[in-house]
Amino acid sequence: MLTITDLAVKFPSRFGDFTAIEDVDMVIKPGEIHGLVGESGAGKSTVGAAVIGLLQSPGYIAHGSLTLGDTDLRTLTPEQAHAVRGDRISMIFQDPQTSLNPLMTIEDQLIETIQAHADVSTAAARQRAVDLLEEIGIKNAAERIKAYPHQFSGGMRQRVVIALAICTDPELIIADEPTTALDVAVQSQVLKLIQRLAKDRKIAFMLITHDIGVIAQVADRVTVMRKGRVMETGETAQVLGAPRHPYTRALMDAVPPLDYRIDRFRVPQEEGADFERSLGQKAEDWLLAGVQGAPTGLTLQNLYVRFAGPRTSLFRKPEPYVALNDVSLTVRPGSIMGLVGESGSGKSTLAKAITGLVKPSDGTMILGDEVLPGGKARDRHHPSRQLVQMVFQDPYSSLNSRHRIGAVLEEPLWFYGFVKDADQRKELAASMLALVGMQPDAIDKYPHQFSGGQRQRIAVARALLARPRFLICDEPTSALDVSIQAEILNLLKDLQAKFGLTILFISHNLTVVRQMADDTAVLRNGKIEEIGKTEDVYERPQAAYTKSLLALTPVMQRASFAVAAHD
Repeated sequence: MLTITDLAVKFPSRFGDFTAIEDVDMVIKPGEIHGLVGESGAGKSTVGAAVIGLLQSPGYIAHGSLTLGDTDLRTLTPEQAHAVRGDRISMIFQDPQTSLNPLMTIEDQLIETIQAHADVSTAAARQRAVDLLEEIGIKNAAERIKAYPHQFSGGMRQRVVIALAICTDPELIIADEPTTALDVAVQSQVLKLIQRLAKDRKIAFMLITHDIGVIAQVADRVTVMRKGRVMETGETAQVLGAPRHPYTRALMDAVPPLDYRIDRFRVPQEEGADFERSLGQKAEDWLLAGVQGAPTGLTLQNLYVRFAGPRTSLFRKPEPYVALNDVSLTVRPGSIMGLVGESGSGKSTLAKAITGLVKPSDGTMILGDEVLPGGKARDRHHPSRQLVQMVFQDPYSSLNSRHRIGAVLEEPLWFYGFVKDADQRKELAASMLALVGMQPDAIDKYPHQFSGGQRQRIAVARALLARPRFLICDEPTSALDVSIQAEILNLLKDLQAKFGLTILFISHNLTVVRQMADDTAVLRNGKIEEIGKTEDVYERPQAAYTKSLLALTPVMQRASFAVAAHD
């Protein structure tokens, strides 16, 4: 179906050409799911963009061939390439929210796409759109098709994007991180859909992902990339079960197991290990000086959060939507509690209630010995604002893109009145960067100049500069590849142990939660389904919902992995 030979892509700049990928060879057969894995910056998405003809300017294909069936993609005119794109090759992007037009209904978007590639009437296009939605598993498709994207859940939006991709009967679909932001239940549904389409329609898939578990579950073949080059390619069972290249073996070892707990995550290469870690000693001493007394725990008692529901009648009061329903839990001082559950279960709402960003309707929150006020009663100068800090899922959107890293890090120091002198603030911020494994000279750069893993380290540094006692990590590694994920999680473990932090760790990745958390709470539809010691929850789950989550979690089964992890 697709043959890539000796492909090279370059991006010219005033400093010379940057080679994004070099000497890439790949063959994808009809009906085959071909996994493309590697860490951030490996060139995975660049390969996909080159195939579909969406390379960002001024990038260009320096040499190599791209053949779809009998068609040489490099010889096509712009008009011919436009006809192929969408008709014979489709693409599924990582974020369905940004792939769909928020001002158009699902019906209009599907009809527009179908009529762009086929000479059919609007009525026929609409019927085909309804049939597609039913095929991909959306119930009441004839009614739901009139909804807007924001009225669908993340998993349903991803299904709509898949419907858009297959509505023209393509030969090849490039799926770029299609399940990154999805919980295990929805992820399993999307992956089964991809498998069914490959089998029934003989559609070839290029599945770009950093999730080795997903590759192990659905891919027929896999190609491993690093720094723009192919390290290894072959049958999935061979590459994952007995990898030949040292980098592939290191990448496999970085995948955390689900069936037992390890002390530390294996890291293929330490980021920032080429400078003196003692530069972070000043920040460490400053943090330790701010630690007073025993670690701080958190207790939630009968917590409710209700939001106004949609108005269905002019004369009837809208029914409230209950986001959190009688939630009670205790995060032990100095421990890490994992919070898991599917999308919409209330995990992020719980975090926002603790930080004061959402006002609870009922219930009590106790931080240490102090009862926390809810919502507007807790203004920005309330002591809990400093004691409770948050690390968000997307560090790029949580960092001010217009400010240098120095200004971002110094803000909590002057806001909370910790350091009055500007030079001392800058020195402490640079030392904190070293403490989290970054070069101190990063202080003069902007957020866009860093990788995702580096930005997440900066976000952790900013949270620490507020001298918190309670840290909330909301999906801090969901968008990171396994090697960078291992670095960030090891960093959080070290900081928690060294400074006595209490951490609420929110994630849909059950393998990560098992390695990180002392206790685990399972949330579903705003209610606690199960809570207890992590090992008890994973080894002897009591709730049927917990058992289903564990059963749906993609895992990489490799005999040598267990040996390597225990070494």
